[in-house]
Amino acid sequence: MTEFDPEMFEDKYVHYFTELQEAYKRAFDTMNEEYDSQLIHTIDQQVLNESEPFYDDGAFRIDLPESPMARADVVVGEEKFEHILDRYTDELCQELRVVFDLE
Repeated sequence: MTEFDPEMFEDKYVHYFTELQEAYKRAFDTMNEEYDSQLIHTIDQQVLNESEPFYDDGAFRIDLPESPMARADVVVGEEKFEHILDRYTDELCQELRVVFDLE
């Protein structure tokens, strides 16, 4: 595993592409086990595919594209969608911490 360097994370797709793929895959697998697979696939392919992970002040955060629910081709209530999307981004941040051994 590559040692994590916050400055190198600014150019994450050059230095940490493999680690990012691993974190996204692990988060997807966890979410797919816990929630409706169609909704998780939709969030993964239509929202998180345009997301951007950042590392600031010792923590990861995920910036989402504008209007995530409007991007998702799935029929579900807004409250449920936002709850699951929040849970998904929390899981992704957790997996980034694990993959980069920051736990």
